[in-house]
Amino acid sequence: MKLATVTHAGRTKAAVLDGARWRELPAPDLSALLAATPLDRLADLAGAQLPGAVPVLPLPAPRKVVCCGLNYADHITEMGRELPTHPTLFAKFADTLTGPEDDLVLPEGLDVDWEAELAVVVGAELTGADRDTAARAVAGYTVANDVSVRDWQKRTPQWFQGKAWDRTTPLGPVVVTPDELDPVAGVEVICRVNGVERQRGDTRTLVFGAADLLAYVSAFTTLRPGDVVLTGTPGGVGTGMTPPVYLADGDLLETEIPDIGTLRNRLRITESRS
Repeated sequence: MKLATVTHAGRTKAAVLDGARWRELPAPDLSALLAATPLDRLADLAGAQLPGAVPVLPLPAPRKVVCCGLNYADHITEMGRELPTHPTLFAKFADTLTGPEDDLVLPEGLDVDWEAELAVVVGAELTGADRDTAARAVAGYTVANDVSVRDWQKRTPQWFQGKAWDRTTPLGPVVVTPDELDPVAGVEVICRVNGVERQRGDTRTLVFGAADLLAYVSAFTTLRPGDVVLTGTPGGVGTGMTPPVYLADGDLLETEIPDIGTLRNRLRITESRS
């Protein structure tokens, strides 16, 4: 199934794609739907068609957004690090997320970089889960870009301040259920800037797969339906180039995972914050 939060007739609705048409699900968005509905019931709840519906941010209210850094071997190499024995994790807030077609608005004078990622959506509560239990709790997968403010990220050894700027992590456009997408078998993660390909990785090369990450995170904090875990970015980020390359005002950032969809977000630079 392909699930989404869509706008229709001036309201948002959780929806499921039926052929080429969206059908209504009984919740205002996917965050609310997953919190209230077991995974095995979703397919039976499709209601009226929603002609002209447009996907927006699919998960507007996750309780947790957890991100894994340095999880593709090529990206680890370009950043001058050794392969990790444990996941390198950091957190975002729900305020960081934005929709699949939304502008990314930031003040001038920042080193803004791209990081195309596969994101995992949690569909059942997990506490101290093993890998198999975690795999069964995956509601689906979506596309993300962990847009990073590198100069702030590099101010200290902690990355948080460069990763959690409001409305800078696009997500969507749909959530694809595990019966239709298998990252273990491999899916491509692609990033383009103004039509020029900058990243192309394959999830087969992840150091820590989706189920491994959910199990690891659940060892120290409970994951709940609608939570989101970003799995890391492949090589090709701007800060790894010689010299480094960063996004400029008006640049179009496209993030694609075939069989899920493409995010299209344009950077808009405003005057510096006081």
